[in-house]
Formats: sequence, structure tokens, C-alpha cells
Amino acid sequence: MHQRFSAQKLTLTALFTVVAIITSQLSIPMPGGVPLTLQTFGIALIGYVLGPSGIWSVLIWILLGIIGLPVFSNFQGGFQVLAGFTGGFIIGFPFMTLFCGLGSRSRRLPAALALGLLGLSIPHLLGILHYSLLTGLSFLPAALVMSVPYLAKDIISVGLAMSLGRVLRRRLTPLLTATRG
Repeated sequence: MHQRFSAQKLTLTALFTVVAIITSQLSIPMPGGVPLTLQTFGIALIGYVLGPSGIWSVLIWILLGIIGLPVFSNFQGGFQVLAGFTGGFIIGFPFMTLFCGLGSRSRRLPAALALGLLGLSIPHLLGILHYSLLTGLSFLPAALVMSVPYLAKDIISVGLAMSLGRVLRRRLTPLLTATRG
């Protein structure tokens, strides 16, 4: 029975890696070099559904991108994407998933949302710092280009991911617990 549970966990990890890939492709190019995507929604959803172990789906997605598969926004892949304008956000996404995953364990919606928003702050902070290093801009001008225009969309994305994630998690729980001996 333990092997079956492991196979189901691996399947869910792979399925939610695909969620990261698909939500990254739904993008609209923006002037600052960071596209408007559903990626933040997908990353938060992974955490809220899979819990902290959702970090594996995100790390696999990043690894697939690093080795050159076109899994990042606009079907990009390769290490150069991490070195580019969006690299700080990508590096911050596993942390966001972890915090959303911790939020998934809370029965209190405000606490679950607060953890997700705390997690959201990490890719934004790393994205600003990374962009600042690449462009030579100071923190505030970099934030105005890389973070501020996306904050409302990203906050809404975390809230929607939390709501949908709670529903999906409840529906997946019987599947996962049925395999435990």
C-alpha cells in the first residue's frame, strides 16, 4: 500500500508541475520585461493543494526550465531565463509555494491567506533585487517597474488559489488517505 501512496504522490507532483508550466504560458508581454501571467496563481495553487510538499513540483518546473525545456513564460527555457529580468521571481517561487503550503494546513482563512501573502512577498522582493542588480536601478525604481504593477493581480491570484486549493485539497484528501495502511 505504501508504494501505491508514493505513486499517487508522484503523480500529483507531476500533475502540478504541469500546472506550473501551463500557467506560465498564459502570458501577456509587458514593457518592463516581466510578462503578465497566471504563474503566480499556479504557484500558489500548488502550495494550497499539495501543502509544503508542493515545493517539489515547483523545483522540478525550475529544473526543467534550467535544462532548456520551454516551461517558463513565453515558452522560454535555459539558465539565461534565471539570469534575466524574471529570474528573481522564479527563484522566489519555491518559497512562495512553501508558505502557501503551510497556509493550507490552517483551518483559519485569514491565517491561510496571510501565509500565502507572506510567501508572495518573497518572489516580489527577490524579483526587485534581481532586476535592480541587472539594471543598476535602486530599489524603489526597480519596484515600480517589476513589482507594483503586478501586486493587485498577484494578491487576487493568491486569494483565488487559496479558495480553489481548499476545494481541491478536500477532494484529493480521500484519495490520498485511502491508500494509507
